[in-house]
Amino acid sequence: MGFAPGVTANALAAYRDRHSILSGVLNSAFAPIFGYLGLTVQEDKDKVASLLPQSETPGAPGDENQLSEHDLYLLAQQLKDEEANKRPLISSAEPLSALREEYTNGTGNFLEKIEWLMSQGWRGLRRTRGDGDCFYRSLAYAYVERLLFADDQDLAVASAKSILEAKLKVLEQVGFDKLAYEDFYDAFIEVIDMIIKPNQHGQKLNAQGLLEFFQTPELSNSAVFFLKLVTSAQMRSEPALYEGFLMNPDTGDPMGVKEFCERFVEAAGKEADDPMISALTSALSVPVNVAYLSNAGFSDSSHKVNFVEFQSEGTGLSGAEPITLLYRPGHYDILEKRGDDLETRPERK
Repeated sequence: MGFAPGVTANALAAYRDRHSILSGVLNSAFAPIFGYLGLTVQEDKDKVASLLPQSETPGAPGDENQLSEHDLYLLAQQLKDEEANKRPLISSAEPLSALREEYTNGTGNFLEKIEWLMSQGWRGLRRTRGDGDCFYRSLAYAYVERLLFADDQDLAVASAKSILEAKLKVLEQVGFDKLAYEDFYDAFIEVIDMIIKPNQHGQKLNAQGLLEFFQTPELSNSAVFFLKLVTSAQMRSEPALYEGFLMNPDTGDPMGVKEFCERFVEAAGKEADDPMISALTSALSVPVNVAYLSNAGFSDSSHKVNFVEFQSEGTGLSGAEPITLLYRPGHYDILEKRGDDLETRPERK
């Protein structure tokens, strides 16, 4: 029994190691959890403190010291939800140096690793809302952007549409009703078609139009939910490849593919982990690299960031660079070699 095709041994090792590391992440001053929200370490502490019940005895020990790990988790989740809802579903690109500034007074290891990324030519970051669907939204955006800036747009779009259309048969084969996915599929295909075909207003898709699409909730969520269903269908269609690696993220208990997909793939707001990344990478025939920005456990040295490669057996766009995502505990954003000029690139003739 093995992992999905093309996933390296490093990916599986990182997946197993990360579960043990993340179990203690709430004890690390909240910085790894809330860093992606744009809060400084002191703001993290102030926000958490404001949510804690206040002691009625002046000078009494801090209530945070008397809370269980579960209580801390609930407080963390409450803050995460409140702050996430203030952010766009997906943001304009910004310099990676902006992320560095957020950790200036925080965890030194994070700061050094961000500097290492910058030294390797990574210049830009595109943030997604931390609503639990950040992986799917990040990948959906980067996937369409990849087609938009392909050297041969016609070939890229035709290849993508062929792959996505083939997934409809897989959805039916594993038991999904057509009514459950056809509207989501149509919305996703429509934005891809606009790369080469003008809409009713005579406009083709450009970088700004792509951003606006993914900032519009009903359109952005259509793409997210379609990719979640594609991920589920891929896992259900090849259960032997995944069943040995599925566990309940709350209890650590092993789970079957069907139950896992129903509870943690198809449901909204459920974070993706390596099995889902592997399945969607395989389904879309697109390579994805994930840079793990963690306080410990995933680097060859104290400063380097480990990139885990998820490769499918074939790529839908031959020779194209992999999609690269930045992972911080509990969240995915899009990592770019470009800086903050993605929405102002020249129009294609």
